[in-house]
Amino acid sequence: MNNIKLGWAGLGNMGTPMVKNLLKAGFPVAVYNRTRSKEQEAIEAGASSAEGLQQLGIENEVILVMVSDDKAAKEIFTGPDGLLSGNVSGKLFINVSTVSPKTSKFLNESCRNKGAEFLEAPVSGSVKPAQDGTLIILVGGSEQNYQKAKPLFDVLGKLSLLVGPVGAGSAAKLAINYFLGLNLQGLAETVLFAQANGVKTEDMLTIINEGACGNGITKIKSPAILKNEFPAAFALKHLAKDLRLAKEQGLETPLSTPLYNSFKQAQDAGLGDEDVMAIYTYLDKE
Repeated sequence: MNNIKLGWAGLGNMGTPMVKNLLKAGFPVAVYNRTRSKEQEAIEAGASSAEGLQQLGIENEVILVMVSDDKAAKEIFTGPDGLLSGNVSGKLFINVSTVSPKTSKFLNESCRNKGAEFLEAPVSGSVKPAQDGTLIILVGGSEQNYQKAKPLFDVLGKLSLLVGPVGAGSAAKLAINYFLGLNLQGLAETVLFAQANGVKTEDMLTIINEGACGNGITKIKSPAILKNEFPAAFALKHLAKDLRLAKEQGLETPLSTPLYNSFKQAQDAGLGDEDVMAIYTYLDKE
């Protein structure tokens, strides 16, 4: 039994399987979600339910947060009854959400002002890697805090990297998600161009995946294209958000603006809750 008392805030598609893996590894985990019914799966797996965020921060040694965006993260940490509203001196807070480097630095300063420590640790990977414990964890913060958290990261992922101070982890996550967007848009455009010129979808996908251009994401997303069904493993609206954050952080490369516009327009067209590969649906209709 691992005796570090863990708190976890945010039980969506990613948070719940990550909590379950920590429970399987023997860590005691108290959970909190604003929609309390979403705690049930984690509770059935052995988690306890915290009364509120303040209690979660006070009663646990390490507290992890997985929410959808910068606004939610700030509310969870610094709201009137948030994680930092009680006596949290000496606690370690880890934000595994994808937020801007600016927000990570704000959360770090907020924790330090309360005598607490902070790591950013956004994860690369979607629901299946979260379930399998094969995420890649991109950490920003001090070496000391990283070493304290590493046993948790070893459960949650196949690799964790301390990439620099707070802010660097968020920047690395935005960079890899930009590359993800390029892959997805390129895959969709390639298949649609081939279709328009008489090439069967399954043949084009075989050419891609059996050749040098094939990679993990093209192989994972090919079945969805063939079925023309896109249940969310990573919702398109979240990638649109990440591309916006990257632009705000200074990404001004030639492909960045049209890529962001494509995903933003796909979200505006009602595809935000579909999987990221639903960019294929949007481009097909266009």
